Amino acid sequence: MLAASQIAKALKAHPAKKVVVIPHYAMSGGTLIALAADEIIMDPNAVLGPLDPQLGGPGGTYLPAPSILRAVEIKGRDKVDDQTLILADMAEKAIRQVKELVIELIRDKVGEERAQQVADKLVSGYYTHDYPITVEQLREMGLKVSTDVPPEVYELMTLYPQARASRPGIEYLPYPIVPRPATREARSEVVFP
Repeated sequence: MLAASQIAKALKAHPAKKVVVIPHYAMSGGTLIALAADEIIMDPNAVLGPLDPQLGGPGGTYLPAPSILRAVEIKGRDKVDDQTLILADMAEKAIRQVKELVIELIRDKVGEERAQQVADKLVSGYYTHDYPITVEQLREMGLKVSTDVPPEVYELMTLYPQARASRPGIEYLPYPIVPRPATREARSEVVFP
């Protein structure tokens, strides 16, 4: 959040008109930066992501701040350990801080009351952290979003192909897969380049 917050605040403070174009997606910190702009232009199928703070938990895992608070609420403050109480305290602070930042970024565009509603929806755990928020949902929240992405943006995107993941879940490959010749040891495995 630190880097995204700094970028968002710097954009908000800049006197020129700021336009953010999202051809595919902007999640978490990218959403925060988009909210700082004067205008958001998205592909009709592009999405933004929620801003629920993620806190470091046991074993190096990240836990959603709203879920930490919910777990303490369900179990009861007197039935959780000190570490969980500390995480809950941090979660309350993180949620409050991110909400305040969202309100600061959008209140001049949507008004105070709507800004509070949008901040609550994006920050308080209404969605999971990786949930794709569509153009229609953003408009329902009261945010002004255009879908008039200039064609030059798509042309520019072709100049920057995404790096291949070493272990993708699902990947749509724009190139043919050529299997390697099978050796005696590798006949039972499928090998991709």
